[in-house]
Amino acid sequence: MSIVSVPYFMGEEMGGLEVPEPHQLLHPELPEGNPQERMAVLYRHLADLVAEIDDPIVYAGDCVSTLGVLAGLQKKEVHPTLIFFDAHGDFNTWETTPSGFIGGMPLAMLTGRGEQTIVTGAGLVPLADGRVVLVDGRDLDPGEDEAIADSGIGWVTVDEVAHTIPPAGPLYVHVDGDVVDPGDMPAINYPAPDGPSLDAVRMAMIHLATTGRVVAFSVSSWNPKLPGADVAARAMLKLAAPFLAGL
Repeated sequence: MSIVSVPYFMGEEMGGLEVPEPHQLLHPELPEGNPQERMAVLYRHLADLVAEIDDPIVYAGDCVSTLGVLAGLQKKEVHPTLIFFDAHGDFNTWETTPSGFIGGMPLAMLTGRGEQTIVTGAGLVPLADGRVVLVDGRDLDPGEDEAIADSGIGWVTVDEVAHTIPPAGPLYVHVDGDVVDPGDMPAINYPAPDGPSLDAVRMAMIHLATTGRVVAFSVSSWNPKLPGADVAARAMLKLAAPFLAGL
């Protein structure tokens, strides 16, 4: 396994991200332009790096990084099911988004919906709905909830993941820190109350890790500039620990 640090949020550098050592820092030169254009280049570089290493563990600033990880896995002919832990659906398109925030779109993008600039730029072939499982997804926008319910994406709880056999074949596990209740995971940009405890999410991580089928693990981090960032860093390390055991 190799750890990769991608300290960017919406294509802009973010300082202070605490990443386990040793790790590789992804720091490419990005073009001027809108966030989509910058992230298209950033996550093409991430895809190239993921394609060169075994069982990558990626610390990133946003969930759009999943497009780069998936594209990199595909480059080496690995085609996993994505297990996507997030308090939000991240399933908006330009037609449903109330804010225009790209960070609310990656799950839609990677399944071929809506904005595709970053998908194309990263070299990603969109996943079929049946290869995606959204875990938790408790804080959804109007219209986004209906889109997920009408899709072929799995939509389950953290407890269900911890106590059932995951889909067959290779698995890619992504965790947005906001999936954990804010009481256990502070310093989150978009906290969602009434979530599962840190221990509950950790048990799901342990269960997935013990399958021996996880080919990549990534996190969308806390905000290092917010109060409680040190607590959040330690909490995220507990979630990553089952996948770091082989290092």
